[in-house]
Amino acid sequence: QVQLVESGGGLVQPGGSLTLSCVASRSIFNILTVGWYRQDPGKQRELVARITSGGSTNYADSVKGRFTISRDNAKTTVYLQMNSLKPEDTAVYYCKVDVLTRGYWGQGTQVTVSS
Repeated sequence: QVQLVESGGGLVQPGGSLTLSCVASRSIFNILTVGWYRQDPGKQRELVARITSGGSTNYADSVKGRFTISRDNAKTTVYLQMNSLKPEDTAVYYCKVDVLTRGYWGQGTQVTVSS
């Protein structure tokens, strides 16, 4: 079983920044994409940002220009740099790794944007 662990969440003021990290418990081969999703209680998860094995990125319109998804040189960790945070960004953020046959989900990390 592969476990994905997200970290970096917390409480931040509007306009502030946070960086989330996603690390797998073991190596995952043949990764197609890694995505960040978010979900508030009672709502469906939505895609926030995604990066492919080739390095291409995709963002939700609501975060474009504010969030940046990236990976380290060893491709062991995926990050989500969040700038200019807004209260509507408040959610549990989840990392998802997609391979050809399935996807792996992390347990999530809470991000709260509030004064």
